[in-house]
Amino acid sequence: MATQGKQVDPRSAEAGHHPPFPKQEQAPHGSEAQMEPRPDYGRETYQGFGRLKDRVALVTGGDSGIGRAVSLAFAREGADVAFVYLDADEDADETVEAVQESGRKALKIKADLRRDDECKRIVAEVVERFGRIDVLVNNAAKQGKAVEKFEELTPERIEDTFRTNILAMFSLVRHALPHMRPGATIVNVGSIQAYEPSAEILDYASTKGAIVTFTKGLSQSLLQRGIRVNCVAPGPVWTPLIVQSFPADKVATFGKQSPMERPAQPVELAPAFVFLASDESRYITGEVLGVTGGKPLP
Repeated sequence: MATQGKQVDPRSAEAGHHPPFPKQEQAPHGSEAQMEPRPDYGRETYQGFGRLKDRVALVTGGDSGIGRAVSLAFAREGADVAFVYLDADEDADETVEAVQESGRKALKIKADLRRDDECKRIVAEVVERFGRIDVLVNNAAKQGKAVEKFEELTPERIEDTFRTNILAMFSLVRHALPHMRPGATIVNVGSIQAYEPSAEILDYASTKGAIVTFTKGLSQSLLQRGIRVNCVAPGPVWTPLIVQSFPADKVATFGKQSPMERPAQPVELAPAFVFLASDESRYITGEVLGVTGGKPLP
C-alpha cells in the first residue's frame, strides 16, 4: 500500500500483491494468519486525520479481512472500536492490538450472528462498555465452498448463508437503533456479486443482492431519525473468504481478471468506510459505493 502523499500506479506491485499466489486452501472460517501472502490491512501505512474522533463503532467480522482494515482505520481516525468475530481467536487478538496501538479502546466480542439473542447480547455489551453506538458496520459474511452444480447448494447451506449475511443485519440494526442518535451511520457490505453473480457461490451472491435492497430501503426508513445508511460493494479482495471458498488453482490467479489484474488489499477498502461513516458524506444516504478495481456497477 502506498504511503500517504505518494503517487502510485494502482496496477503496480507497489499498490498491492499480484497473482500468481501460492496455491492454498483453508477450511471454513479460515484464518488470515495462515494466508500467503498476508493481506495488507494498513497497520504500517494507514494515517488517520481525526474524522471519527471520539465516536463508537461496532464492526462485525472485525477479526480479519475488510473488517480488520476498517477497525484499524476507524481507530486511527479517532474512534473506539468494538468488533464481532466467530472463532478466529488469533486473528481477533491482532485486531485488538492494532486498535489499541492506535491509541483507542478495543472490545472484541465472540458471538454467532445467526442468532437474534446473540445480536442482542452484542449490542448490550457495546452499550455497557461505551454507552452508545455511533457507527454500525455490517461486514460479517459466510461464503461457502464453490460448487460445480446448482444441486450442491443444499437447503441447509442456503439458510445458513442467509442467516449470517442478511438476517443478522436485520437483527443487529433492530437492537442497535435505540442506542443510535441523530448523526449516526450504518454501513453495510455488499459486493460486485450483487450485480455479476457467480453460479458457484450463488447463495452468497443472492445475499449480496438482498443487502443492496436492504440498504436502499433502510435508508428511507431511518432518514427522519437523522441516521444515514449506505453500502460498500467490493470487487475481488484478498481475504480469508477466498482461500476457504475456492480451489487452490483458482486462488493462485485470484483477481487476475480484474481490470487492474490484481485483487484489492483490505486497506484499499477502508477509506470508503471512513468516508461513509464520517460527516464528509453527510448528504449521502441509500447509496452503493463500488470499490471494484475498474469494473463499473450497473
